Amino acid sequence: MISGRARLAICAWAATLMAACALLPLVEPSTWIVQSAFLLAVQSGTGAATRRVPLARPVTVAAQVLVTLVLLTLVFAREHALGGLIPGPDTFRFFAELLEQGGDDVSRYSTPAPLSDGIRLMLVGGVLVIGLLVDTVAVTFRSAAPAGLPLLALYSVAAGLSDNGIDWLWFLLAAAGYLMLLLAEGRDRLSQWGRVFAGPGRGPRDDRPGAVAPVRTGRRIGVLTLGIALVAPLGLPAMNGGLLDPAGSGAGSGLGGGGTISAVNPLVSLRDSLNVDEDRQVMSVRSEMTDVSDLYLRIVSLDDFDGTTWKPSKRSITTVPDGTFPTPPGLGPDIGRTEVGTTISTADWYGQDWLPMPYPPSGVSIRGNWRYEPVGMTLVGDHGQNTRGVTYEVRSLHVQPTAEQLADAPAPPPALQREYTELPDSLPAVVSRTAREVTAGADSAYDRAVRLQEYFTLNGDFEYDTEVDVGSGSQAIARFLRDKQGFCVHFSFAMASMARSLGIPARVAVGFAPGTPQADGTVAVGLRDAHAWPELYFEGVGWTRFEPTPTRGSTPPYTVPDAADDTAPDPARPSQAAPDEPSAAPSESESCTAERRKLDGCGSESPQAALPTGGDGPQWYALLVWALAGLAVLVLPLSPMLWRLRTRAVRLGGHGRSEADTAPHVLAVWDELTDSAWDYGIVPDESLTPRAAAARIVRLGRLGESGARSVHRVADAVEQVLYAPRPRPAAGLSDDVRRAVSGLRATAGRRTRLRAVAAPRSVVRAVWALSAWWSGVRGRMLAVRPAWRRPSRQEG
Repeated sequence: MISGRARLAICAWAATLMAACALLPLVEPSTWIVQSAFLLAVQSGTGAATRRVPLARPVTVAAQVLVTLVLLTLVFAREHALGGLIPGPDTFRFFAELLEQGGDDVSRYSTPAPLSDGIRLMLVGGVLVIGLLVDTVAVTFRSAAPAGLPLLALYSVAAGLSDNGIDWLWFLLAAAGYLMLLLAEGRDRLSQWGRVFAGPGRGPRDDRPGAVAPVRTGRRIGVLTLGIALVAPLGLPAMNGGLLDPAGSGAGSGLGGGGTISAVNPLVSLRDSLNVDEDRQVMSVRSEMTDVSDLYLRIVSLDDFDGTTWKPSKRSITTVPDGTFPTPPGLGPDIGRTEVGTTISTADWYGQDWLPMPYPPSGVSIRGNWRYEPVGMTLVGDHGQNTRGVTYEVRSLHVQPTAEQLADAPAPPPALQREYTELPDSLPAVVSRTAREVTAGADSAYDRAVRLQEYFTLNGDFEYDTEVDVGSGSQAIARFLRDKQGFCVHFSFAMASMARSLGIPARVAVGFAPGTPQADGTVAVGLRDAHAWPELYFEGVGWTRFEPTPTRGSTPPYTVPDAADDTAPDPARPSQAAPDEPSAAPSESESCTAERRKLDGCGSESPQAALPTGGDGPQWYALLVWALAGLAVLVLPLSPMLWRLRTRAVRLGGHGRSEADTAPHVLAVWDELTDSAWDYGIVPDESLTPRAAAARIVRLGRLGESGARSVHRVADAVEQVLYAPRPRPAAGLSDDVRRAVSGLRATAGRRTRLRAVAAPRSVVRAVWALSAWWSGVRGRMLAVRPAWRRPSRQEG
């Protein structure tokens, strides 16, 4: 039958895993939970084994820490360990690198994030740490209530990282695990009181029901409390719109209300997306456009500039218009346009509050809770709605103005002019001064805009570099203009700021540059296609895209008036570069050339195919073998000490309280005394009587008066057992042995004391016992051997 402490250890293991289940929605795939369960079981088993010896509580915890470290080394850092198992300095450095990589991945990806090695170490290692704390508090120190704190910390981490909050199921699992742990401890405590609460009645003739067991009452109270915790929130008023609302409930209270949206800055992770090691596919796009080099997918526009950064303004939102969207602001009837359809399918892991669309959209067909922001003509998710795994269709206008129409554009409306040319006083003067120098001699706002674009792409000697820090503060743009190194954020911010300083309404758009065409006619858009570009306003045309970032995207044809007559390659158009020119376009694959794309398309991996399939650690059976080997490496050197500790605990245990077991107890205590003396160098002499053997131990061990009395009391009890008709129970023999051993330790040298603990001589009895067992087995086999090989011929 399972003991109370073993049951408590199993419940601690289960409670930790049930709380860890709250992390399952954060990462895909969820295979890490199986690995965590196995490693946590080994860790808990180590604690159970050391407690059974028994060892001191700190030694038990130290053994579990050591085994946990070896397990993590085995799973994550075999190549950096001594012999593939023992962690060394290189192992810890590798762990630090993995944790740093995991932290970067957590900040880079939305949930569910891919299961990278860094994230897997954070998950598995975190579960093992929490499991160690729970096991230590609840089982080793037998106090289950405080173990709820590490369980709560584990659940709180999951709740804090989840985009849409934690489902009630995960709360139910975590709470049930903690409740189970409390009940197991209560049952263990009550079992020490005997059967006070177990009887059905109060007496042999009393048929009335007995007292309800406190454990059963505890279950009922726990289930009732858990039910109240789940049901009570349904009757409480909802508190939407809080600062921590992941849906930004500023998106409105319902489909009928107006509401507002105050969006966070989407540029926080743009540089991380450009610098990812693996260009994961974000979406697959199929468009009616014949030339997809102009297929920019716009997410949101940033129109509020405070001198430090650009961010979206707080805007009113409304329901998504049925049918055709309103005409884009500023677009006149004489501007050439073509309505095109685009179908977009996003990856299951890509969770974005705004809907990527070509600009300007004229209609959207999508399911879910979406709201419409009319100024930016964007769609934003309502009440937790995002882009994860959605497919939608967008009708948009491909506006095709001419350079002449842009050059002849009249002045914009005064209100729009004031709002979109506003600049903070903290903007360095070098920004406006450089803008005036670059555009000197230009006749129109359009000419000045083209001069600014050419300054960044052609004439200014700027370099595209995604490793440059984004920068902060009012001097960030000034540093960029001085150092002339940066990526799309720097170029778009600088051009929009300089355009405003020249009186041209400007804002910054964030989204994706044109992706990579595929053989099946779709366009694969990856993380490295994340992009930012400026939009300038021209009356009669509306918000118009410019491209100041070199080697990214495509240069708008209306910004190159003589493009049709120029046969030389345009350095502002990276798509027209010579084949042998190195390209920095992030969407290009080094292993997929333009010629190969024409032949076989270089099929892009889907997000599912990009996930690791075979590199998620060793198989379970290999892991089991390595874990057993690791335990053997740890346990074998310690096995003599552990065997002696276990033997001593059994011999000096709590038996011998009645006359029936007096003899076994006294003889076991005597064996322990003689073996302990043997460990300190006094070899037992079986030819001596107990009294003479005791005198020999006192003499050779140089025991003091207290130790000598203890040895002789044990010898007198042995003589009682051997020679008295009815031996009397003797109390305190275990304490006598401990005092005698303390005396032997006090008079022994350091080397003898160390050997008595680490390599005790009396362990040879285990070898003798094994040899005797094998001799018995062999003898029984030989005894039945004639029956196997009975002669076939008859004797006579």
